[in-house]
Order: sequence, then structure tokens, then C-alpha cells
Amino acid sequence: MLIIGLAGGTGSGKTTVVHQIMNELPDTEVGVISQDSYYKATNSLSFDERALINFDHPRAIDFELLVNHLKALKAGETIDQPVYSFIQHNRTDDTVSTHPRKVMIVEGILILTNPELRELFDIKVFVHADSDERLIRRLKRDISERGRDIDEVLTRYQNTLKPMHEQFIEPSKAFADIIIPNDKYNTVAIDVVRAVINQRIS
Repeated sequence: MLIIGLAGGTGSGKTTVVHQIMNELPDTEVGVISQDSYYKATNSLSFDERALINFDHPRAIDFELLVNHLKALKAGETIDQPVYSFIQHNRTDDTVSTHPRKVMIVEGILILTNPELRELFDIKVFVHADSDERLIRRLKRDISERGRDIDEVLTRYQNTLKPMHEQFIEPSKAFADIIIPNDKYNTVAIDVVRAVINQRIS
């Protein structure tokens, strides 16, 4: 199994890059795991308390479960991936049955900050995008998909997203094998990743 870690700041275009990589690969051989599914369960907190959690800090992520799940997939086992609700700020009772594939792509803003996780990645990719561009994308997504208002998104950006990006996410770029500038469609970097994958699954 080839495991690819794909990181980058919020709104950097990680999902777009995942689609570009998968575009020409057989569906049955490639799977995707999102770090967002692995936010810690916070059942003991009220909704208002959960809303105050700093979701851009590594301690918000259940890295232990993510690492165990990747190891299980590598051993040929099927896992029950958690499902997270951004509207409730909590894990739901649902899970998604995820089967091992020849290639697993793990994507998320903080995945390169965890040493144990980095050890499991065969290729580490970082998607870089301009900070203004990332903020615009984040605004659009949170308002349309996550029921936030513009003041809430901007406040969170200033108080947590930006400082956490500078403290944790940007420095994790140093661990990347490939950096994809996502200001425009970067065919060379995408083709390099695809070539490595094709070599592994052919």
C-alpha cells in the first residue's frame, strides 16, 4: 500500500489537488481519508463550549486513532472511519466502512505536524496558496456549507486560523517531499505524484 500525506492551509485547494491526482486513476485502487473525520469526540461539552474549541490546533485531532486506522488498512483490514459534523462541532454516531486500497491519500491541514503519521507516509505533499486566496475560499465554504456568518468566520480566522497556520501548518511544509503551488493549475507537480502512484499500482 502506498500512503500519500497531502497537507496545506485551510482553503489552499487540497481537495482540488486530490481530485486532480485521482482523475486518471482507477476508483477501485485509490481511497481518501480526511483528517477532518478525526476531530476528537467532545460529548462531555455543551454546544457553546464546543464552538470555542480551537480546531486548528493539533490537540483537536485524534491522531492516535488515525495512526491506528492507517496501520490497520496497511495490514489489509477494513476500518470504520468516524463521521464529524461541523454544524454540531462533534462526532456523529455514524461511521464509514473504509476498505484497504493500493493507494490511500490522507489529506488535512495538520497531518504533517504529527511525527508518527509522517512515518507512515510514503510521499508527503504540501499544497501552497496565497493567504488572501485561502481566506476567500474559507469564507465561501464556511458560509455556504457550514452555516457560519461572515463575522464568525473572520473572527475565527484572525484569532485562531491565522496564528495556528503560522505556528503549526506553515512550518510543517519543511517535511514535504513535493510542494504544489496552487495559485494556478500545476500540471508538473500533479504529474510527478501521478507517475509515482502509477508505478506502484501497475
